[in-house]
Parts: sequence; structure tokens; C-alpha cells
Amino acid sequence: MDIEYLPSYNMSWGTLGTIRPFPYFHAKRDALDIQAALEQKDAVTLIKILTNRNNAQRQIIAQTFKTITEKELSSGLKKALSGELENLLLALVMTPLQFDAYRLRQSMEGIGTDEEGLLEILCTRSPKVLANITSTYKEQYNKDLETDLKGETSGDFAKLVVALLKKEKGGGVVQRDTEALSEAINQAKADPGPWITILTTRDSEHLNQVFVNLESEKHEPVDEAIEKAFSGDVRLGLKTLVRCIQSPNLYLAQRLETMKAAIVQGVMVSHSEEDLLCVRVAYLRQTGTSLYTALQKQFKGDHLQALLAICRSED
Repeated sequence: MDIEYLPSYNMSWGTLGTIRPFPYFHAKRDALDIQAALEQKDAVTLIKILTNRNNAQRQIIAQTFKTITEKELSSGLKKALSGELENLLLALVMTPLQFDAYRLRQSMEGIGTDEEGLLEILCTRSPKVLANITSTYKEQYNKDLETDLKGETSGDFAKLVVALLKKEKGGGVVQRDTEALSEAINQAKADPGPWITILTTRDSEHLNQVFVNLESEKHEPVDEAIEKAFSGDVRLGLKTLVRCIQSPNLYLAQRLETMKAAIVQGVMVSHSEEDLLCVRVAYLRQTGTSLYTALQKQFKGDHLQALLAICRSED
């Protein structure tokens, strides 16, 4: 098993994720049950197993399945399933790094770029994880992630996404940073440079204090100040980054509000072993409806059952 996933494999029940290690895990039994389910196109069994094992266990199942059948589990899922259920279960059998790399790639493929899809991952992942995603992206697609991001974006927004990809936490003085951000938006033509630099090189506690000071000075929320000062994709990027710094769980809950299958699956799978319980709480506070109930209003069939299994319970 990849050493990268040992921590998640040993995860205790005290985590903020909804998917935890299955206590009676038996990889060979699971692999054989999945083999039979694929032959019978038994979606219920596939969902039951894959949503009740954590990612480290699912990787062992995939390896065992390949040893037994000499075939990739992902190939079997593609042959037996279709539509959004296929996409969801394929996401579950990827490693977390592979899934993030895949989502970034999907955001850049086809006509137009999904800027919000790029920002979700770039704004919510740590520098270490982003470095690992970059390596995984290279392995999967034989392409350089930074080069691809530059090719799909332009201008100040390109500078922002590259800064996010390579973000490193450095020191700063709250008052000095407040003054720099204020000065940058007080000019006749607002300068996003200081905003990009400061927001991608300071920790969230520091930045939230900067935001408090800036809001006190401007007498308006930071996102409103950004809305007035900037335009285009860089405005979207800076507003998204501020939201993630202020409350990443609320930001992800707002992403889920779209109820678009790809977004819902992306957020839920990516955060199922990290903090999906926190996102659920934020969703309930934001909408007045639990995520579990909202999913039932939007989706149906086996796809719905898989999403509910990942969500886990009503709030």
C-alpha cells in the first residue's frame, strides 16, 4: 500500500469525515464480491462496498481485484455502469491525489475553462498537497500542471492561479498588509498584484485579521471591495480565495448548493474522509435544509443511493 495513504488507513472514528475505515475489512472477499457484482451489473452491491471502505482500503481492493482478474477495477466499472453513477464510483476508486488531478484536467478540457472548478481545488488545498497533485498530474497525463494552467488562463488571473499552485506561507505584519491591500484598490486602476502576493503567502489567521482591519477602514465587506475594484476572472478568483480563507466549509457548502452532479460528486468525494461533516453543518446553516434531504430532492435511483451513502446521515 502506498505510504501516502497509511494515515487515512489508520484513521480513527473521531474524524470529521463521513467515510471511515471498515472495521472488518477483507480485501479478497470484497474483490470477489465486486467481481460477481460487475458480471451481474449489480449496482447495489458495488455501492455498498465502495462507499463503506475508506480510500486506502479501496486501493487495496483494486490491487487485489487486479491480481485475481488480471483486469483494472476501473475498466470493470466502466463496462458495467453508465452515467453519473459510473462517474461517482470511478471517482471513489481513484486515490485522492489522482481525483484532484483528474478534476483539474476536466476543468481545462473542452471548449472554455471552468475557472470555478480550478479555484475550488487550488484555494482549498495546502501547499504540500498541491505539490503532490502536480506530481500526480504529471504521472497521469504526462503534462506539466503549471504549463497547462498558464495555457488555459491569461493576464492577472493566470498570475493568481500560478501563485495559488505554488503558494508558500511566509511572514507578514497585519497593519502593513492592510495598508498594502487598501492602497492597491484605492488607485485609479486597482492593482491585483499585492492582493495576489499577500493572499497566497500568509496563513488564514493572519489574513482574517487583515480582513477585519480592511473592512473597518472601508466600511464594507472585503468581497464587496473586491467586486468594486476588480473585474473579470481575477475578481472571481480573489473573491473565491477570500471566501475560502474566511470559511472553507461555507464556501464548499455554497458549491454544493448548485446541485450540479459533477460539483456535488467532486466536493463530496474529495472531502468524505476530511471534513464533510463540517461542510454538512455549513450547508444546513446556509440553506435551512440538510444536505441529505437536498440530495433526495435533486437526484434519484442508484446514483442517489451512492450519494446518500457518502453523505451518511440526516442533520
